[in-house]
Amino acid sequence: MAKIVQQKEASVEEKLRALYDLQLIDSRLDEIRNTRGELPLEVEDLSDDVVQMETRISKIDEEIAELDAEIKLKKEAIKNSEALMKKYTKQQDNVRNNREFDSLSKEVEYQELEIQLSEKRIKEFGAKIDHKNQVKEEATSKLDGMKNHLGHKKSELDAIVKETEKEEEFLLKKSEEFSLALDERLLNAYKRIRSNVKNGLAVVPVHRDASVGSFFTIPPQRQMDIAQRKKIISDEHSGRILVDGELAQEEKEKIEALLKG
Repeated sequence: MAKIVQQKEASVEEKLRALYDLQLIDSRLDEIRNTRGELPLEVEDLSDDVVQMETRISKIDEEIAELDAEIKLKKEAIKNSEALMKKYTKQQDNVRNNREFDSLSKEVEYQELEIQLSEKRIKEFGAKIDHKNQVKEEATSKLDGMKNHLGHKKSELDAIVKETEKEEEFLLKKSEEFSLALDERLLNAYKRIRSNVKNGLAVVPVHRDASVGSFFTIPPQRQMDIAQRKKIISDEHSGRILVDGELAQEEKEKIEALLKG
């Protein structure tokens, strides 16, 4: 009969070491991402601006095309009116009375008015096209400047990413490994604390009778409990998980050696 091998549960000290290792790795990832500053957001915003400007120019092109189509229709209308005028004028040569002649004259006058109206509309549409072309030229010039600026920002960001890409990939892998060493409840607590503090420090050592980054003194008995590594202890003021300075130093040296390869 096969024996069932039970995985030994990690001790509190092992959990504390894994937590602090994870914190050191994640803090280094934070440093790398901070070197990029606002660049990723700038690149994203500039990209959105470029898309909006391209959409605006595309809309102007559509409006110009619509006006060109209107001009084409008006020119066709003028040709039709001219043909009708020619037809009515010719018919006047064969009229039988003044009433027919006057009726045809009115038709000719009407077509003349239609031609004048069409020519007026053509001029109006032409003026609108000129204005839209001017707006498009200004927008295109602005777009070129935006694309140029975006290109510089992308190059700047790409250079920073390339410089730290290998280290970041390695750190992400190690962060995942250390996360797997923790039970789900403890890992979720770590993530929750980390997301609630500005500097991302969820696990901090005790230094000079206080947790790092805090001015509140930790009572001697509580410091002894932390140093014994028998239970997970949180700072009552900040909620951060506390480790003793000796453990912190040992893990720091271990992670530094790991990163140096």
